[in-house]
Amino acid sequence: MARISDLIEMFIKELLEGANDRSIEIQRNELASYFQCAPSQINYVLTTRFNLDKGYFIESRRGGGGHIKILKINMDKNQYVRRIIDQIGENISKMKGISIINILKEEEIITEREHLLMKAAISDRSINTPMNIKDGVRANLLKSMIVSIFNYRD
Repeated sequence: MARISDLIEMFIKELLEGANDRSIEIQRNELASYFQCAPSQINYVLTTRFNLDKGYFIESRRGGGGHIKILKINMDKNQYVRRIIDQIGENISKMKGISIINILKEEEIITEREHLLMKAAISDRSINTPMNIKDGVRANLLKSMIVSIFNYRD
């Protein structure tokens, strides 16, 4: 059974897909009432699953039930790649790397096969190096794979 956070995320994404201008306005309290949860649960979903790193801009206004505007950002390919590369940096943990790979799969930038191969490539088992350089090697591998995928998709 899906967790409440997953259900809220799916609901918001469905609303965004149906929106003409790729933005929606919701009220935090109404959404919390609909899902029979605390407004803090809505805040949690918004901050963890609809942030700038995942391609969303959130505008929040206080009062009147907590009005929130969610906008799906369209970025061109170069901006998107640059943002991901910057996010990876010089070192990246396995969990953060998997999170980036999952986003690429969710956005349908990579296939399921590429998703699985990339996760395998950045696993601790695949990177058989001393601990002090493992996250640096992982970052370089991930950046190389992402650049290759985006160049191939031209």
